[in-house]
Amino acid sequence: MLQGGGSFVPKKLPLNNLDKFENLGGIQYAVRKIDNFKDKNILISGGGDSALDWAVNLAPISKMLTLVHRRKDFRAAPDTVSKMYQMKEKGLIDLVIGQVKELKGENKLEEILISSIDNADQKIIKCDVLLPFFGLTMKLGPIANFGINFEKNLIPVDTEKFETSEKSIFAIGDINSYPGKLKLILSGFHEAALMSQAAHGYVYPEKKIRFQYTTASSSLQKKLGVYNK
Repeated sequence: MLQGGGSFVPKKLPLNNLDKFENLGGIQYAVRKIDNFKDKNILISGGGDSALDWAVNLAPISKMLTLVHRRKDFRAAPDTVSKMYQMKEKGLIDLVIGQVKELKGENKLEEILISSIDNADQKIIKCDVLLPFFGLTMKLGPIANFGINFEKNLIPVDTEKFETSEKSIFAIGDINSYPGKLKLILSGFHEAALMSQAAHGYVYPEKKIRFQYTTASSSLQKKLGVYNK
């Protein structure tokens, strides 16, 4: 049974030597221990809530924090944007409008080349760690090789059993597609119920399903701890 839309992975910068600096620890996609960033030259790239929130929180403990964004408009909460500008005025944050173009360093990340959007201006910034916050994207992973029919990274299913093009493989939740599909948790429960009934037929082909209801079944009431004689 397949559910969801795959695993969520960070969106990455389109740079040739990205893997090298990821392996060296110079690029991180999450802040797990704030103390690890103390007295570091930090560069945060992005303009959403994650980028602005961490810029505001890490700036006071960093050696220097640079925030890089493609434009002057931010998608973060207005209050956080205001705090960022206040820190910029105090010299705690260096705001650069542009984009990351190149990572430099031998055995560790040392410098980052920032370019303006039109590539007219370039600037090299000393950096110990880069935090790119561009959001998340869904990655299908090994299920892409299961031999199942896909349409635009979604799996078409029938609405009777929610079975895929491969017999005994079912798909429910955000991963599937059918006419009238609503991406709601409520719809997922409905899909799971019909899928479970169909899967039961594969696992126990000679066994009939006996539906029970909590209003009338003493065995279910006992399991729920609400049984009264």
